[in-house]
Amino acid sequence: MSEKIHEIGLIALGSHRENHGSALPIDTDSKIAANVTLNVATKTGATFLGIFYAATEYDYVKHGQHLKKDELVNSQIIPQLNNAKNMLNIKKVIIVNGHGGNNLLLNEIEDISKKTGLQIIFNNSIIENEGPHACTGELSMGKILGFVDETRLEEHGDFNKNPEVGMVGLKLARENEPIIDKEATIIEKEGFHIDEKFGQKLLDNAEKKIIEDIKLLL
Repeated sequence: MSEKIHEIGLIALGSHRENHGSALPIDTDSKIAANVTLNVATKTGATFLGIFYAATEYDYVKHGQHLKKDELVNSQIIPQLNNAKNMLNIKKVIIVNGHGGNNLLLNEIEDISKKTGLQIIFNNSIIENEGPHACTGELSMGKILGFVDETRLEEHGDFNKNPEVGMVGLKLARENEPIIDKEATIIEKEGFHIDEKFGQKLLDNAEKKIIEDIKLLL
């Protein structure tokens, strides 16, 4: 795309320890974000920087192991970006987010940019259209990427065993966030399914939006 493409780094940000029911792995968000990020780096020539090892979450969402926002920024994000800048001559970075709780970082990007001397874009294209947690969107992408266990799909819908699916059983989250409660109500009534065409569309659209960000940086 440009002789300066290697100065742009792509790094995934997911959540490695977050329950996703019976049919999806505990690091679903990280697997999706890493796959999309690597695919875009391969297609464009941008530098693949891997993935951050931690994530953050809203206090009222209790279904995983996460760091406080400031700890994530200071112990993981800034040091890792500084390493990329110094070792690889990276000048611009796109953070590819695959976990909704990381939206807590949106107001921190300008400060992170100042502290690292990097131009940074926080790309939310993966989570913009995937829908309720651990439901049709993530199941369908997981099918395309090869890590959904379809033999456990019925068990996946046991909300007593898996309260995080659709966040149906996460009372505190539903009480604090109307959107979560609305989505959970829909899942209770309509359930979820695997749709390979939808999963591929979600992945393709996410990649297209990241490529648009790359063009913007160039």
